[in-house]
Amino acid sequence: MSQSIAQAARVVLTTADPRAKVKAARAAARAWRAGQLDHRFDVAMPDRPARPDAPELLPPNRLPRRGKGGSPRGRVALIHALAHIEFVAIDLAFDAVGRFGGQFPRGFVDDWIAVGADEAMHFALVDRRLRQLDSFYGAMAAHDGLWDAAFATRHDALGRLAVVPMVLEARGLDVTPQTIERFANVDDIPTVRILQRILTDEVRHVRAGTRWYQWGCEQDSQDPASHWQSLVRRYFRGAVKPPFNDSARASAGLTRDFYAPLAHADAGGHTC
Repeated sequence: MSQSIAQAARVVLTTADPRAKVKAARAAARAWRAGQLDHRFDVAMPDRPARPDAPELLPPNRLPRRGKGGSPRGRVALIHALAHIEFVAIDLAFDAVGRFGGQFPRGFVDDWIAVGADEAMHFALVDRRLRQLDSFYGAMAAHDGLWDAAFATRHDALGRLAVVPMVLEARGLDVTPQTIERFANVDDIPTVRILQRILTDEVRHVRAGTRWYQWGCEQDSQDPASHWQSLVRRYFRGAVKPPFNDSARASAGLTRDFYAPLAHADAGGHTC
């Protein structure tokens, strides 16, 4: 019997070393595209993926402030934070495949394997940039807030799609253009190019999340926008706050009728 897609996803999740995780993610994506993995969900995903010894994971309120990336050290800290996001995003994609793939048509696996391969590539690019700047992934502390969102939605496929691609990744669409501008202002063109590639790919990732979320709502006869708002209130501990990159969100299928009511409700409240 061939290896299953769930087994391949679990290998990624249980691999702690960053470079080995990238290699496992790429191998799984190649094997799936080549038809070498069965569309079978025969093993459980871990509640939490393996992590390397560094970076140290701290609560968000204990992390030192990075500033806005104006100084060389501030820029490295910003790139390190981005590397951590991309590293965790590899696991988020493969966990979605292995945990929820059996609840959706085969195209769900196609999409999230592709997302996982993108995230592995993003991490490799950012990790290489850190090394060019005489740093490395793990040199600074990070937090595990992204995985907290995955853990909270581990039993709810629509909840996972509502929070991870449609809130957290969509937030990347909002903030990345300003981050690109900061690096462009100091002529860090290599980092600008990496961020531009990530922004382009993230639109596609949010689109995949929105599309499969809406598919699930159709199966359950749920109104997509109002159900999304209910799920976000249930599972997301932060606020959905402006400014929004409305054009990028719309191109990903995430229209204002989803998030504008929550943004108005959260106005003046806590921040994410």
